[in-house]
Amino acid sequence: MEARRGGRHATNPSSASAARQGGGPTLPWRAAEPRWPASLAVLTALALYILLPSQLTPGPKWVLPALEVALVVPLTVVNPDRSTRESSLVRTVSVVLIALINVANVASLALLVHFLLYGGRAQGRPLIYSAVAIWLTNILIFALWYWELDRGGPAERSSGTPKAASFLFPQMSGPGIGPDGWAPGFVDYLYVSFTNATALSPTDTMPLSRWAKMLMLAQALASLVTVALVAARAVNILN
Repeated sequence: MEARRGGRHATNPSSASAARQGGGPTLPWRAAEPRWPASLAVLTALALYILLPSQLTPGPKWVLPALEVALVVPLTVVNPDRSTRESSLVRTVSVVLIALINVANVASLALLVHFLLYGGRAQGRPLIYSAVAIWLTNILIFALWYWELDRGGPAERSSGTPKAASFLFPQMSGPGIGPDGWAPGFVDYLYVSFTNATALSPTDTMPLSRWAKMLMLAQALASLVTVALVAARAVNILN
């Protein structure tokens, strides 16, 4: 029998263990995830984009930030918590928001590589700064992807009946390792994104679904290109 503790329902260990094995109706209800960590990540990515040199931004530099702000502000105001009442339209806008930043960052990386190969003589410090900004943006973007897609998204994870897990976190590997009813939040996905971009492979959290594996592959590839090619070339220019 469930008992309410601190605004959340507690479950017995067997229910929590079943929840860790891929989700389902045995998961307890949990409070809606706040949107502000993801919104802060979006705004940070936009700030890094604005700091890039104009030759590394596709099209007019103000277009993407203006469009992103026009999307993220209404989302934060209208739906500050990713509750189970979230409409399909709101989630679609959230996915479009992440996709726009992702496309812009890939374009910036492609322009940076093209500039290194065909742009002639270049200064090392601006290239290093640009590579760092693109690498950090890469981390934020994929943290947003993981957070938005795992188990059907934040609203599904708060509903108590989420889809099967796409990431196996250490807290989900057995009973007693994490609190009953534990579920990942944005900070957990940010950590997964950072370690994947740094180690170029999973560390303590394993991808389970094919889409999760392909996203981690794409992130590792972008990180490898940024660090191995761009940063190394910039250091050579400095020397």
